[in-house]
Amino acid sequence: MEAIDPLSDKLSSYLETSQVKKVRRAYRFAEKGHQGQLRQSGEEYITHPLAVAHILADMHMDHESIVAALLHDVIEDTDFTKSQLSWRFGRTVAILVDGVSKLSEIEFSSKAEQQAENFQKMTLAMARDIRVVLVKLADRLHNMRTLGVLNNDKRRRIARETLDIYAPIAQRLGMNDMRVEFEDLGFAALYPLRHRRITEALKATRGPRTELVAEIKGMFEERLYAHHIATTVTGREKHLWSIYQKMKTKHRSFQDITDVFAFRIVVNSVDDCYRVLGIIHNLYKPISGDFKDYIAIPKSNGYQSLHTVLVGMHGVPIEVQIRTREMDDLANYGIASHWLYKSGLEHAEGNHTRANRWVKGLLEMQEQAGDSLEFIEHVKTDLFPDEVYVFTPDGVIVELPAGATPVDFAYAVHTQVGDTCVACEINGQLSPLSQNLESGERVRIITAPGAQPNPAWLNFVRSAKARSAIRHFLKNQQHEESVELGKRLLDHALTGVGSSYKKIRKSQIKHLLEETDATTFESVLQQIGLGNRVAYAVANVLIPEGKRKPVATASLDSAILVDNADGMVTSYARCCHPIPGDPILGHLSPGRGLVVHRDSCKNLSDIRGNAEKCMTLSWSPTVRGEFPVELKLEIISDRGIIATLAARISDQDATIDQISVNERDAQTSVVDLVIGARDRIHLANIMRRIRSLKAVQTVQRVKN
Repeated sequence: MEAIDPLSDKLSSYLETSQVKKVRRAYRFAEKGHQGQLRQSGEEYITHPLAVAHILADMHMDHESIVAALLHDVIEDTDFTKSQLSWRFGRTVAILVDGVSKLSEIEFSSKAEQQAENFQKMTLAMARDIRVVLVKLADRLHNMRTLGVLNNDKRRRIARETLDIYAPIAQRLGMNDMRVEFEDLGFAALYPLRHRRITEALKATRGPRTELVAEIKGMFEERLYAHHIATTVTGREKHLWSIYQKMKTKHRSFQDITDVFAFRIVVNSVDDCYRVLGIIHNLYKPISGDFKDYIAIPKSNGYQSLHTVLVGMHGVPIEVQIRTREMDDLANYGIASHWLYKSGLEHAEGNHTRANRWVKGLLEMQEQAGDSLEFIEHVKTDLFPDEVYVFTPDGVIVELPAGATPVDFAYAVHTQVGDTCVACEINGQLSPLSQNLESGERVRIITAPGAQPNPAWLNFVRSAKARSAIRHFLKNQQHEESVELGKRLLDHALTGVGSSYKKIRKSQIKHLLEETDATTFESVLQQIGLGNRVAYAVANVLIPEGKRKPVATASLDSAILVDNADGMVTSYARCCHPIPGDPILGHLSPGRGLVVHRDSCKNLSDIRGNAEKCMTLSWSPTVRGEFPVELKLEIISDRGIIATLAARISDQDATIDQISVNERDAQTSVVDLVIGARDRIHLANIMRRIRSLKAVQTVQRVKN
C-alpha cells in the first residue's frame, strides 16, 4: 500500500476522481524531489508535506490547496523552479507554493527581522489567495506536533513565534480548533514544567467533576427533549493555555478557574438557539451582564454563538454556548468553512469576505509602515483585540478593538476622516477624542478642512490602522518640513560663499552626491533639516573655495525666519521658552532639527560664536500659535487666590499648561506657572492683569 493511499481515500469522500488523480501526481513529484532528504527525526522528508496535506484534507480543502501542501517545500528544498511547477500543476498552484516558501535567500540582521519579513511576504501572497495562509498554518501545525526532536533554543523560538503570530492568525480567521492546538503545543514547548503541572492538576480534578458534568448535561438534554428540540449537548473543557493565561493575568488560583462548568449546545436552526436560551434560563438562573449575542452581531472573524452564564446547583457557575451546526463548523474551521460549504452558505461566504477585508487592511498597513518590524508591531496589535461594536450616525456597525477611541473609529470609517478629525459626538454629546468607546454607542466625527493628526493621539489609539496611518502622516510631514528647513539653512550657508540655493547647477548637485554617497539631493536637504548634516559643509562641497565670489558682511548676518509654532523639525527650548517678539538664536540638534532659544539663554554660551552651530533667527510676521512661557509669582496666601488667578489668565484668552504652589512661610507662597501666550504683547497684557490682584506681590518671567 502506497503512503498516499490513506490521503486518497480521505479526499475521495468529497473530491472528484480527476482531482484526486492530480493530488496523487503531485505526491509522486514531491517524493521524487525530496528523495534522499531526511527530517531531523530521521524520517523521510516527504512525510512532512504528506502530513500537511492530511491536515487540510480534514478541513475539506480544495484539491489545489492539497497539491500546494504536498509541494510547499519543493521550490526551497529541491532543484525544481516556480515555472516548472506552473507548467506541471498550473499557475494557481505555483503561486500558492511560492507564497508559502520561506525567504531563505535574504540575509537578515536579526531573527525578529527575519520573522517580520517572512510574515510580510506571506501577507502579499495572502492578498492574492487566502489559501496561502491556510497551507502555511497547516505546515506550522505539523512542525509544532513534531517539535520534540529539536534542541531547546530552537524549540522555544518556534513556540514563541507560533504563540505570537500563528495562533492569533488562526483566531482572526475563526479557526478555533487549530488555534487551541497551536496554543497548547506552544505552551508545552515554551513552559514544559508549568504545562505538566496544570495537566496533572486537571487530571486530578476530572474524576470528582465527571458526575456533576453528567448530571448537568442530563438535565439540559431532558428539558430540551421535552420541548421537542433536536440537539447535541457536550461538556467543554478549558484548554491548558487558556487556564494558564487566566491564572497569570487575573491572578486567580487554578481552583477558581476550573471551578466553572462549560457546555456547548448545538441545534438545527437560529430560531432553536433563542428557544434553547429561554429554556435553560428557566432551568438555572442567569448571571446578569454575562450574556452575549454573537448571532445578531458576529465577531470580526465571523464567529457566531449565544453565550450565557448560569448559576447551577450548589452555586456552581455554568458557561453555555448555543449555536447551529453550521455555526459550530464556522467556529472550528473558520475561513476553511468557505470550502467546506461549497454550495455558498451565507455565513461561510461572509467569513471569506471578512478574511479578505482583513488582508486588504494588512496591505494598507504594509504600504504605510517604515519597515517590516514596524509592520509586525501593527499586525500584533490587530491580531489580539477583543471587539467593541459601535454605530455610525447612519446605523452602520463598526468593529473596533476593546479600549478603542473616537480617533480609532474615525480611521476605521476612512483614513481621510481620521486625518481631518477635530472633535466627536458620542450619543449626541460632545466628548473627548481620547474617551474609550463602549458597544452600542452612536459616534459622529466632526472634521475640519486643513486639520492634521495630532502626535499625542499615538498615546491613546488602540487600532493598528489608526496607529499606522498617524505614524505615516507624521513621517511624511517631518520629511516635508525637514526638506524645507534644509533648503533655508543651505541657502543661508550659500549666501556666505557668494551664491544662493536658486543658483545651484545640476553638475554641482551631481558632484555633491558623489562626495557624500547620498542617493538624492532631497535626502541631503532632509539630513540638513534634521541636524544630521552641517549646511556649511554641504555649501563648501557645492562651491569649493577657489570658485567663490566676495561677499558683503551684511548678507552673512541675514536671519532665518521662524514661521510655525508646532512644526515637526522646529522646536522651542524649554530652558528659556522663547515667544514671538523675543530676540532669538537657533542651533541644530542631530535628529531634532532646529532648536530655537532666546538670545540671552545661558545654554548657548559655548556655541554662540560658532556660525556652523549657532545662527541668527527672526520671527516671521505671520507666525501664529500658542507658545509656552514660564512665570514665577509671589503671592499672599489667601483662600480662593488660585481660582481668581486662573480666571484672570483665562480672561486674557490664555491657557494654563502647568501650575505648582509652594509655601514660603505662613503668609506667602510661590506659584510656578507655564502658560500659553501668542507673543510678547499678549504676555505683557497677561502679566499686567495678574499684577492688578492685591494678593500678588511680584510677577516675573523666568529666563533660564
